Amino acid sequence: MSTATIRHDWTLKQVETLFTQPFNDLMFEAQLAHRQHFNHNEVQVSTLLSIKTGACPEDCKYCPQSARNKTGLKKEQLLEVAKVIEAAKHAKSVGSTRFCMGAAWSNPRDRDMPIVLDMVREVRDMGMETCMTLGMLTAGQAQELADAGLDYYNHNLDTSPEFYDQIITTRTYQDRLDTLTYVRSSGMKVCSGGILGMGEKAKDRYGLLMALANLEQHPDSVPINMLVKVKGTPLENVDDLDSFEFIRIIAVARIMMPKSHVRLSAGREKMNEQMQSLCFMAGANSIFYGCKLLTTSNPDESSDVQLFKKLGINTERTRQYSDEAFEASLLDQVEMSKTSDMFYDATT
Repeated sequence: MSTATIRHDWTLKQVETLFTQPFNDLMFEAQLAHRQHFNHNEVQVSTLLSIKTGACPEDCKYCPQSARNKTGLKKEQLLEVAKVIEAAKHAKSVGSTRFCMGAAWSNPRDRDMPIVLDMVREVRDMGMETCMTLGMLTAGQAQELADAGLDYYNHNLDTSPEFYDQIITTRTYQDRLDTLTYVRSSGMKVCSGGILGMGEKAKDRYGLLMALANLEQHPDSVPINMLVKVKGTPLENVDDLDSFEFIRIIAVARIMMPKSHVRLSAGREKMNEQMQSLCFMAGANSIFYGCKLLTTSNPDESSDVQLFKKLGINTERTRQYSDEAFEASLLDQVEMSKTSDMFYDATT
């Protein structure tokens, strides 16, 4: 099987065969696919900001922002556009090329859309790529976002169709697929992935990747999240997922969707440098910068810069520079931001 073949007809058995081969063979196959379509020593960097936090009506068992989960999270209203732009400027200054904005909504209300569209336009005017995750969309809302210049829309499938109702009951799998269809039809790029370690079986992890890879067009960006267990959620005591199981999923995602950016997303704070390095070797080529991912913690930017330096990895931003001046400036700005009183809530 050619590692670089673009396919949309994967079977569960084929995914299992990929996943269960010897680890070194899997990593080698993933490397071949990665090197054919990407600079294997380059990582795309995004920053995620929570523009509206808490009180979401959905019942996602993993989410601290669900109103049904007693996590003590304080509800916050939709941010002012000026505060969003301030955070975006900071994100750009520390090397992010894409600014992602997330709201804890089931779906955006008509009264909020003009504010959201202003956010998109102003971040775009800064020269950054834009991404939003606002819940389910109608076809009309997707087109409004596209017309405003939104580059990417994130809407994760979360898990396999078979395991889905064990995690969420307030919206269906088809609801999620419909939103992805509206996003793609509007001309925006699709960002869609899932969460591992929610108590699912191996076949559900295979099923998630199969659902993503068998879409009519592969997602442009595939975030792979490790569950961050939060007290007060129904999954707070679920067993940890084995690290090698997670790395294998990254590799299989790279093979099945060879032209997609595979993003190492939530859960990185619990991953040591060696595990993250194996994920990059397996084909991950995108991360979130920032000390928070929506409401959960994430490694700070300086830790990522130091790891990239050890691995000889460049970001899409640093590729534009030929000397060490930018790296030194970046580290200085990261350190300055830690003591600044400016608004900043980088998240994923």
